[in-house]
Amino acid sequence: MRVSDAVQGASYAVTEALSRGRVHAESPPVGRGEFQRDRDRIVHSTAFRRLEYKTQVFVNHEGDLFRTRLTHSIEVAQLTRSVARALGLNEDLAEAIALAHDLGHTPFGHAGQDALHACMKEHGGFEHNLQSLRTVELLEDRYAAFDGLNLTFETREGILKHCSRPNAERLGDIGRRFIDGTQPSLEAQLANLADEIAYNNHDVDDGLRSGLITLEQLDGVPIFASHRREVERRWPGLGGRKLISETVRGMVNAMALDLIGQTRANIAAAGVVTLDDVRAASRLVAYSSDLQPRMRELKVFLRDNLYHHYQVLRMTDKARRIVGDLFGAFMADPRLLPPQYQEKARGDKARAIADYIAGMTDRYAMKEHRRLFAVGEIH
Repeated sequence: MRVSDAVQGASYAVTEALSRGRVHAESPPVGRGEFQRDRDRIVHSTAFRRLEYKTQVFVNHEGDLFRTRLTHSIEVAQLTRSVARALGLNEDLAEAIALAHDLGHTPFGHAGQDALHACMKEHGGFEHNLQSLRTVELLEDRYAAFDGLNLTFETREGILKHCSRPNAERLGDIGRRFIDGTQPSLEAQLANLADEIAYNNHDVDDGLRSGLITLEQLDGVPIFASHRREVERRWPGLGGRKLISETVRGMVNAMALDLIGQTRANIAAAGVVTLDDVRAASRLVAYSSDLQPRMRELKVFLRDNLYHHYQVLRMTDKARRIVGDLFGAFMADPRLLPPQYQEKARGDKARAIADYIAGMTDRYAMKEHRRLFAVGEIH
C-alpha cells in the first residue's frame, strides 16, 4: 500500500461533530480532539499500566521476551491506526478503542477469564469484554467529577465487541445495537480484526521463540509456509530470528492489505456513504474469501500446537486453581479483601470480588494466593 492510496477523511468515518458525547459533560479539550482525550486517558489509566504484567500466552515471569497484554495492545493500536489511515477513518478513535480493548482482562489470560466466569456463573457471569467497559465506566478512580474515565460514546461502544441480550438491555444506549441488530462504527469493526491479526501472528513469533512450536511444524500451515518461501527466495541462506521475523512481518502486512482491499470493496458494494449507512449495513470490515480459510488454518494450528501444548496447559491449570481459590476464600470471608473492596462487597459481594481479581496482575495474583494459602506466609 502506498501513502497516496489512502482515503482522506472518508464520509463514513466518525467525526467529533457526529459524536454522541460523554455521560458527564466536560469543557472541550484544548490542543487535542475528543478522541485524543479518550486515548490519553486510557494510556494514563491504572488498568492500562497493569497490562504490562498480565499474560498474553506465557505467564509474565516466564520470560522477558514474550508479549504481555500491554505490548499486545500497543501492537494492535499500531496496526489499527495504520489501516484506519488507509481507509480514511478516524485514527484517534480507532487507536483509543484498540488501546482499551483488553483493559478488563483477568490475570493469566483466557485461563483466568474462564476460571472467573465459572466462579461467577451463579452471579451474572464474567466476560472480559464487559469488564473492559466496566473498568472505563466505573472502576478507574482518577477524576473528582465522576467515576471511570468518562470516555465518549463511540469509544465505549467500540470496546463492547459482543454482548448477550440481557446484558445489552441492562446497559441501555451502549448495548442498543445488540438488540436492534445494527453495527458499530468502522473504527470499532477494524479494531476487532486488528486484534485478531496481531495475536495470531505474534503468538506464532512467541511460540517459536519459546521452542513450543517449530518451523518444521509451521511448514504444514500454508499461509506461513508461503511467506517463508518468499523470504528465502529474496534472501537465500537467511535463518534464525531474521527468517522468523521477516516471515511474520510478511504475514501481518499481507493480512492488513487484504483487510483494506476487501473492506473497500465491501463499502463500495453496499453503497455506504454515511455513518448511518455503516450502522445499517452488514459487517463491512472483513477478510477476503481467499484469506479466511488460511486464517482458520492458522488459528487451528495455534490451538492444537501452542495453546494446548502440555507446558501451556500446566500453566493454565495452575492459573484456574489460583483464581478459583482466591474467589472461594474471599466469598467465604470478605474481610480478607482490601478495605475498599470490603466496602463494595457490602453491596454486591461476588461482583466486588470479581472486580478485585480481574484487576490483578499475574504476579500479584500469585502473591495473594501465597499470602492466603502458603504455610509460613503470615503477612
